[in-house]
Amino acid sequence: MTDKLAFVFPGQGSQQVGMIADYFSEPVVQAAFAEATGVLGFDLLNMVSEGPAEALNQTENTQPALLVSSVALWRLWCERQGEVPSMMAGHSLGEYSALVCAGAMNFADAVSLVRLRGLFMQEAVASGAGAMAAIIGLDDADVVAACEKAAGDEVVEAVNFNAPGQVVIAGQVAAVKRAIESAKAAGAKRAIELPVSVPSHCALMKPAAERLHKALDGIELIEPVIPVVQNVSANVCSDPAQLKANLVAQLYSPVRWVESVETMMAAGVGRFAECGPGKVLAGLNKRIARRAPIATLESADAMTQMLAEANQ
Repeated sequence: MTDKLAFVFPGQGSQQVGMIADYFSEPVVQAAFAEATGVLGFDLLNMVSEGPAEALNQTENTQPALLVSSVALWRLWCERQGEVPSMMAGHSLGEYSALVCAGAMNFADAVSLVRLRGLFMQEAVASGAGAMAAIIGLDDADVVAACEKAAGDEVVEAVNFNAPGQVVIAGQVAAVKRAIESAKAAGAKRAIELPVSVPSHCALMKPAAERLHKALDGIELIEPVIPVVQNVSANVCSDPAQLKANLVAQLYSPVRWVESVETMMAAGVGRFAECGPGKVLAGLNKRIARRAPIATLESADAMTQMLAEANQ
């Protein structure tokens, strides 16, 4: 491990009304939201700043809101001549933010695409039919085994390998409940159902992936200027066709976050910055890369401090 910097971009769950409010007066941030509003046809900044939360938490709104917030912070970081990271990665939806910031995907295309992605995910599973749960305190293999034991003729899978001893499962409601009980019986410290409407990253998302594939066909990707570690492979990918294929597979495949962070560390990354609302990834990364400094950019003070430290 050396002193290289990586930027990581958050996914769903990091949104809240008023997120990145410290930056709303920045012209570059206003411009990013204005561009997104032109794509979406509604005032995204107003939704982010004023709510209501019920609207912001609808998947098709959450995804562009988080993408635009993250890209806006990146643009401000670049405007202030912040250090260029050596690598990037994003958690689930955050991978789209990473690809935009790495120069692989056009911003307006990404805004349109992630709104469709949210709609496709919501429409793939009937309301109330899917569930997700966090399993705390079990090894990955034990969580996988609990899902296999509980599945029967339904779907429940380990879908987010977030940190050592923290795995998220997803699938049909009854199967997820059975897997929770199986995980508890195997010694899980906690097993908590999550307040989500879409069972992300499991086989139930394959219909959404088919629709996303068609949408991606109409979008041009180029080789990233900054290497991006993708969720599906936990490796850097530079080929535009493979980038697209991995984005499609991501919808129904696990987010291999632990391995993604380990890949970056093996490439010499010794510092991380979370570029987007909240501190979810900072918390996860502290459990994976225990000795690595981990900053967040969610507040103006945090960005100012990070810029100052880089110039010392």
